[in-house]
Amino acid sequence: MEAAQLGRVPFPVGRRGRVLLAILVAAALSWYALGLSLADVFVAESGRGVLARFLAGAVHPAVTYEAAKVPDGTPPLLLQVVRSIADTIVLAAGGMGLALVLGFVLGFFGASSWWADEGGCGRARWGRFVRCRVLPVIYGAVRVLIVLMRSVHELLWAVLFLAAFGLNSFGAVIAIAIPYGGTLAKVFSEMLDECPRESARSLRAIGARPLQVFLFGLLPRALGDMSAYAFYRFECAVRSSAVLGFFGYPTLGYYLRQAADNLHYREVWTYLYALFLVVLLFEAWSAQLRRRIVLR
Repeated sequence: MEAAQLGRVPFPVGRRGRVLLAILVAAALSWYALGLSLADVFVAESGRGVLARFLAGAVHPAVTYEAAKVPDGTPPLLLQVVRSIADTIVLAAGGMGLALVLGFVLGFFGASSWWADEGGCGRARWGRFVRCRVLPVIYGAVRVLIVLMRSVHELLWAVLFLAAFGLNSFGAVIAIAIPYGGTLAKVFSEMLDECPRESARSLRAIGARPLQVFLFGLLPRALGDMSAYAFYRFECAVRSSAVLGFFGYPTLGYYLRQAADNLHYREVWTYLYALFLVVLLFEAWSAQLRRRIVLR
């Protein structure tokens, strides 16, 4: 009997255990297919000097240019850092502003709570056709659009728009806005669907229209979490904006890449510390706003 009971015990812990085991097996197969080795973790002898110089730059970041000769008209290094940070934030704000519009609109139409109709398809022929045929198609199309927007990383969008529009800020803003808008739309729609429904049911019971139920019964319940998540995505947009500089856009990454290409590692750390400081400031700012909005 004990053997029979042991035979019915899932191994190792049921479905979750099987999923975990499958992930471990996939990881082992990937490790073997890629030909990875623990020896690859250690820095090669030829690169140890470069690594040592790079790490030494972290202790003594540059406050002036390391180059022996600087072109005339070049602003001081610290002023260049401030300007690059400002350009990075402006570009991130432009992309995030457009992403918020896309995310809110698509999240609105991508939320099943907006399309839900507790009365069913209805008896009227036209109403039944719209509710049971047209609206599900619109909802499905919006969900597919959200997936497509999220599927391509902003760096790939940047490469595409760089070829299409050239090196201008418009392409960088769109490159950030599309994937961020899709991510915001997905998360916003899920927050709207998961928020408490008591207020919505009460409004529906007294005869409120679907739009009124959505705007006054569902949206206020989810708005705090939506705002907190938007602040977090703005922090991510600042980092993405900096990385776009590696493609030639005049953000912090552009100057960081120049310093790295010239082996000016102290300048590299100056730009990195500036980025760290900006991210920390935005984190503190967003945490304060989250406390005011979500916890009030």
